[in-house]
Amino acid sequence: MVDLVEDLSARLEDQQKMIASLTARLNELEDRLAKNSRNSSKPPSSDGIAKPKPKSLRGKSGKKPGGQKGHPGTTLSLAENPEHVLLHRPEMCEGCGGSLSEQSSELSGYERRQVVDLPALLALEVTEHRAQRNRCLGCGTISTAPFPVEASARVGYGPRIEALMVYLMEYLMEYQLLPYERASELLEDLFGEPAPGAGTLYSAVERCFEGLEETEEAIKEGLLGGSEEVVGGFDETGLRVEGKGMWVHVASTHELTHYAVHEKRGVEATKEIGILPRFSGVAMHDGLSAYREYEGCEHALCNAHHLRELTFVEEEHKQEWAGRMKTLLSEIEESVREEAAWGGTRLEPKRVEKFEKRYQRLLEAGLAANPPPIRTGKKGRPKQSKGKNLVDRLDKHRREVLRFMHDFRVPFDNNRAERDLRMVKVRQKISGCFRTRRGAEMFCRIRGYISTARKQGKNVLAALESVFVSDPFVLSLRAE
Repeated sequence: MVDLVEDLSARLEDQQKMIASLTARLNELEDRLAKNSRNSSKPPSSDGIAKPKPKSLRGKSGKKPGGQKGHPGTTLSLAENPEHVLLHRPEMCEGCGGSLSEQSSELSGYERRQVVDLPALLALEVTEHRAQRNRCLGCGTISTAPFPVEASARVGYGPRIEALMVYLMEYLMEYQLLPYERASELLEDLFGEPAPGAGTLYSAVERCFEGLEETEEAIKEGLLGGSEEVVGGFDETGLRVEGKGMWVHVASTHELTHYAVHEKRGVEATKEIGILPRFSGVAMHDGLSAYREYEGCEHALCNAHHLRELTFVEEEHKQEWAGRMKTLLSEIEESVREEAAWGGTRLEPKRVEKFEKRYQRLLEAGLAANPPPIRTGKKGRPKQSKGKNLVDRLDKHRREVLRFMHDFRVPFDNNRAERDLRMVKVRQKISGCFRTRRGAEMFCRIRGYISTARKQGKNVLAALESVFVSDPFVLSLRAE
């Protein structure tokens, strides 16, 4: 009888462990199905046909939509010396209806309106360079003047049109998804001349890539900044290259952008790229373990990720603390924004203390709602729930989570770096992949240069043109 009871107890214990294991597995699968771009880090492209209903992760600002009061706005202004002036005369008097010919009326001023437009057809200009030859009267040697950089071939395209080619391929191609053939057709339509072929366009992109080698290194040095005050955003995204998965890594500040393609995502990649190992400022990222390897810099975590994960825990696991934590983080962000708008550089200590106490209470509620997992008898550490992982991260790394509250230079999220990566995904979605590793590297270097030029307020075409005359533009190579 005793043996039977012991046998039944052992079988019951095994069944309980199996039930616990199956329940955990079921919860994991249900969580996986419930995830979308609104409550996790999954991209919108993975949502499928049934798109989640859009819902802002932040509270209402109370402001009306559109331009705010005091915003300067932008508009066209009248040119002092227009290229063309057309005079329009009224034919009939608005008062009596009589004729207003030159004999029956006199000029009493005029109103001005201007129309800004392109000429009917852009014209290509041909500049002939003649290298003069001079014979020396002393020794009789004939010397020939050197040609400028842009005149390297007998007949070739100049720096401005080559810049336009690269602009179409590396800028509009990403935003307007313009392939080589359509870029060629557009050039023919614009100039009314036979269009350069795909090979010519590719050669222009390749020359631009080679001409930016030193500039790319200078941008990397500028991102380091040589100062602990630099705040940089770091992120990565998958990319198909040569038919296999690779990663594009971005390092981004307010003025500089650097992209690099690598086979790996983690420490091996960041070491080879060479920015993070020497970075001494504040690194903003999503918490990837590879970033934590570097202790020579401070770290800050992206709270946009936390808001999405908290949304998941609140809506799918029905845990109230998660919704209240979202409200708290958004409230702190709004307080920081308001204080900074008034020229402040920090919140009042009492206010900070109040926020931190609320943060601690919510963590305690989160830990109570997400107890440690029950051991199933399997080897290794039992797998934790998503809610448990999240609350542990918010607890262990609270300094990095709330760094934006203590240091106004640090943003609330890593949106800048994520925005710099966004078009990489769009390009892959439309074009599929890069056929060669070199093509991906060309894209990364030129894209980083274009992004840097735009961040610094430089005209992109002018910046690209400067590459083809061996004088790449970078207004400032300081990170902040």
